[in-house]
Amino acid sequence: MNGAAKRFVLDWLTGLGSLSLLAKESVASLLTFKVSWRDFLYQIYFIGVKSQAVVIITGAFTGMVLAAQTYFQFHKVAMDTATLAVVSVSMCDELGPVLTALMVAGRVGAAMAAELGTMKVTEQIDALRTLATHPVDYLVVPRLMASLVSLPLLTTEAMAVGITSGYLVGVFLLDIDPAYLYHNMVSYTKGVDIVIGTSKAFVFGGIIAVIGCYKGMTCGEGAEGVGRATTEAVVYASISILISNFFLTLTQNQLLRLFP
Repeated sequence: MNGAAKRFVLDWLTGLGSLSLLAKESVASLLTFKVSWRDFLYQIYFIGVKSQAVVIITGAFTGMVLAAQTYFQFHKVAMDTATLAVVSVSMCDELGPVLTALMVAGRVGAAMAAELGTMKVTEQIDALRTLATHPVDYLVVPRLMASLVSLPLLTTEAMAVGITSGYLVGVFLLDIDPAYLYHNMVSYTKGVDIVIGTSKAFVFGGIIAVIGCYKGMTCGEGAEGVGRATTEAVVYASISILISNFFLTLTQNQLLRLFP
C-alpha cells in the first residue's frame, strides 16, 4: 500500500472515530436532558413541519408509480386485487422510510452542515466555548433530538400518503375493484411492517443529524470549506442511510424469525 492510500485510510478511520465520539457525546448529553427546549422546538419546526411538502410529494408519487407498475405485471396473471398489498408493504417496510430519509437528508442535512460550518468559520463555536457553553449541548443535541422525533412522524405520513395515492390510482385509473383491493391490503399488511418502518426512520434521523452536525463542526476554512462540508454531509448521510437500511432489514428479519 503506497503513501497516498495509507493516508486515505488513516484519514477515513480518524474521521469515523471522531464521528463516533461526537455521536457518543451527543447521546450522553441527550440522556441527561441537557437540551435547550426553545432550540428543540424550532428544530422540530424546521426539520419536521417545513419538510412536509417534499415528503408528501415524494410519498404520493412513489405510491402512484408503484401501484401502476405492480398492476401492469400482476394483470398478466390475474392478480389485480393484490396490487395495493404490494404498495402497502413496500411503503411501510422500505420505500417510505428510505425515501423520506433521503429527501430529508438532502434538505436538512445540508442546512445543518452549512449553518454550523458558517458558525465555525466565523469563530462563533469558539465563542460559545469561551462563554462556558458546550457546543454539543447547545448546537448538536437539539438537532439530534428533533431529528429522532421528526423522522418517524414524517415517515408515517409518507406511508399513509403513498398507500392512499396507490389506492386512488388503482380504483380510478386502473379500474380495480375497490373492496377486494382494500381487503387484500389490510390482510397482508401487518402492524409489524409499520413498526419496522418507523424504527428504521428513527435510526435514519440520528444518522442525518450526527453526520450533518459533524461535517459542519469540522469543515475547512472559508466559503470553500463550508461548501465542501455541505456536499459531503448530503452524500455521506445518503450513503449511510442506504447501507444501514440493508443491515437493519437483515437484523429485523432475523428477529422476526426468532420472535414470530
